[in-house]
Amino acid sequence: MLQIMVKEEISKNPREMVKEGYNKIATQYRALRARDSEDVRLLQQLVERLPKGARVLDAGCGSGIPVTRILARYFDVIGVDISEKQIQLARKSVPKEKFIRGDFTNLDFPDESFDAICSYYAIFHVPRYEHKGILLNFYRMLKPKGLALLCLGAGDLPHDIADYHGIQMFWSHYGREKNLRLLRECGYEIIWSKIVKDPIYPKSAHLFVLGEKLV
Repeated sequence: MLQIMVKEEISKNPREMVKEGYNKIATQYRALRARDSEDVRLLQQLVERLPKGARVLDAGCGSGIPVTRILARYFDVIGVDISEKQIQLARKSVPKEKFIRGDFTNLDFPDESFDAICSYYAIFHVPRYEHKGILLNFYRMLKPKGLALLCLGAGDLPHDIADYHGIQMFWSHYGREKNLRLLRECGYEIIWSKIVKDPIYPKSAHLFVLGEKLV
């Protein structure tokens, strides 16, 4: 019986599940993420390496708190998120930046549009067989020597659907070594990688990577 239920849940559209879920918990999730933590402090790596006014994409920006708001102190930022409610909050929280309600997995910005791309807590909400395509598209949109600061899975998880703050949420990701291999296959040079505890769920950890487009 349990196997049948799991198969039925997995058959749901992950994007719709993620969008509906974050719409429902938008305000709650913003409050949970609005704190200083190790993952947030990693943004300083972009601040130190990019010129002021650089163009940065925040892919899966959520409410804009804290990532977009911090980046906007230094850079020209465009935020993209699939959740309408999150984008509404982002436009209020960081009113001077541009936000787009859309799917960050198939963005069609011109080649070499951004000096950096940042994506926190977003890619692992997409089926992992799509991850290489996402990384390749990010690479295409980066300028030469552009940077990608990404949050990826730290362990192997083909897919999972579980309760998340009272809603159903989808996760899917590869482990650390395969993620690093995928990045290299896409052309990125790995500047550093680090396993960081999730400030909301300290028993969970994610892989954070800073990569550079070589050409």
